Amino acid sequence: MKPGETPIQKMMSISWLGQTLASLCWIISVFVYGISGTGDWLQLGAASCWMMSNIASIIETKSG
Repeated sequence: MKPGETPIQKMMSISWLGQTLASLCWIISVFVYGISGTGDWLQLGAASCWMMSNIASIIETKSG
């Protein structure tokens, strides 16, 4: 996050919204097409990690 940027401002940025929507679509597509093998589980894991990374990027940490 840029200095002085609030989590809401970060969430409203085109890059954050685009990446989050892309990872959400990827997660949904795994369930739409079904989980039938190891590759499907890996796809779900990758999409979920991407989503968690996007969510973590809006959590501001304060260092002492």
